Amino acid sequence: MVDQGLSLKICGLTDSDQACAIAAMGVQAIGVIGVAGTPRFVEAEQRRAIFQRLAVEHPSVQRVWVVADLSEEELGTSLAGEGQPSVIQLHGQESPHLCEQLRRRFPQIAWWKALRLRDAQDLSRLDTYTDCVDALLLDAWSPSQLGGTGHRLDPAWLTQVDERIHEATPWWLAGGVSAEWVPTLLQQVRPFGLDASSRLEDRPGVKNLELVRDLVTAVKAFQATSTHSDT
Repeated sequence: MVDQGLSLKICGLTDSDQACAIAAMGVQAIGVIGVAGTPRFVEAEQRRAIFQRLAVEHPSVQRVWVVADLSEEELGTSLAGEGQPSVIQLHGQESPHLCEQLRRRFPQIAWWKALRLRDAQDLSRLDTYTDCVDALLLDAWSPSQLGGTGHRLDPAWLTQVDERIHEATPWWLAGGVSAEWVPTLLQQVRPFGLDASSRLEDRPGVKNLELVRDLVTAVKAFQATSTHSDT
């Protein structure tokens, strides 16, 4: 397992075999995209099959369903039956009020809010969400995609994050995460977790398992070095 000091989420899975192979590497979360029209979108039947298999074979791994601007009715319908997510990641224009409302209505689900940042000024938005979700996910802004762009945020901005959110609110960093970036990134900032997708792919929705394994190994190596230097 990757040390609990830093979690890993691999997002944009479209196949249950790959999802389970990656879960077996010791990551903490697997993400499936529920935004229609995007390159890694998974229809309901396949999404349920992926989550059902993960629940049976890797029950400790978080099953994250990434959606954007679904109504409460649509969410309620999707959360009935087999193959449920354990986390819903809101990647649209969901307001803090709506996040709080969803959290109350569906307490069995953990709610994460993704915020796409254009520049350091956007960090001011963090305060409004910190008490109404279970975690925040910070990603790079793109005019054409809600996520999975491979664009990286400037780590220098992110040194302010811990000052702007409640210390009990975990935050994940997405955008361009890959093995070679880990040593530089983690010297500058320490999120709760890293969310990786497009830079680990052979094509959208199909991961390169060697690249995933390299990322897991890089995180383990960095944490081992950090632990040794702290003793």
